[in-house]
Amino acid sequence: MPAVNRRQFLVGSGVLGALGVLGASAITWDQLHDAASTSPLPAGSGILVVLTMYGGNDGINTVIPYADNAYHDARPELSYRPEEVLHLDGQLGLNPALKGMAQLWNRHQLAIVRGVGYPKPDHSHFRSMDIWQTGVPDEPSPTGWVGRWLDATGDDPLRAVNIGSVLPTLAIGAKHTASALDPSSTPLSAQLKTELAGLGAADPHDTATQGFVCSGYRSEQTVSQAFSSIETVGKAKAEPKAGGNPLATQLNLVSQCIKAGVPTRVYSVSLGGFDTHADERHTQEQLLGRLDEAVTAFLRDMSTHPRGRDVILLAYSEFGRRVTANASQGTDHGTAGPVFLAGSQVKGGFHGDEPSLTDLDNGDLKSTVDFRDIYHELLHRVVSTDPTPVLGPNRRDLGLIT
Repeated sequence: MPAVNRRQFLVGSGVLGALGVLGASAITWDQLHDAASTSPLPAGSGILVVLTMYGGNDGINTVIPYADNAYHDARPELSYRPEEVLHLDGQLGLNPALKGMAQLWNRHQLAIVRGVGYPKPDHSHFRSMDIWQTGVPDEPSPTGWVGRWLDATGDDPLRAVNIGSVLPTLAIGAKHTASALDPSSTPLSAQLKTELAGLGAADPHDTATQGFVCSGYRSEQTVSQAFSSIETVGKAKAEPKAGGNPLATQLNLVSQCIKAGVPTRVYSVSLGGFDTHADERHTQEQLLGRLDEAVTAFLRDMSTHPRGRDVILLAYSEFGRRVTANASQGTDHGTAGPVFLAGSQVKGGFHGDEPSLTDLDNGDLKSTVDFRDIYHELLHRVVSTDPTPVLGPNRRDLGLIT
């Protein structure tokens, strides 16, 4: 590999990514328990796992209004018959792929927040996801909601970790970012680590941007040491198998980190592919099946560990889909949709009003819950922080956490 000078290093993510340094590529598997033993997460500390479903999941075929004739009329071939649905009550049921989540519901460990959205919804994947991840619907924001929490509460790079080499917008603050941990990365050579460490040292001549890049790299080295000895549970368990479930791989790694006592309060994982403009039933059932398998296995694993009681999982997508099916047996970009919270501390059941399928906004559902109120409660009740510096004033808890 050619030598890297300081100017190239300070270019930022392009060079770092090519070197396998940005995010978790520098993480080895040798020293996790050393770091966890010196600064373990205190018992009883809430742990939030944020699961992003990229692509705009069709909430209407996820939490299905099977008893509503308007549902069947709008989707004569795409709708599910009542006998196909996993009934939650006399009106609504889960997609048949969500059998494990139906069991969580029966154990009162699944909260479904209905009709979640934001004012003046945007149908663009990029803009809508940006709104959800920044928590700022009114104007573009350079920082994410988790990033602003990091800015407000300190500089420990272990407080928030994204599983994967690319940080999502939600994890980026003005002063601090979450760290990224990539279980499939290849460790750097000792020589290159030494060279990069020197290039990442603080320099009084650096601009603010250059200092941010160097600070970020030094944080990644802290994370590298802290997460390195996850080998104690076997690196093979954290690596995806051919044809396996990528979300299960991510959540398995989160589970091992939690059990090891790593002082992380927020983890971020993701599953993509939900942009179902055609052949929706088959595609969405496959994706929801992966989500169900991964989430229920993760929570089952957590239930056997003392720290499992502290874990809350949030699952959301950037928007729902339109009520009426399109000509390709799919659905187009919509607005409001359901949000899931799971864990032993959630107040199981429905929250928020079910949007009408006939009283629409130009073919779209009208949202009944602002997503920022969900974030407010998670910050307040799970992460134990004041949500106002992150979300601004006039937000409230919804009673989602017992």
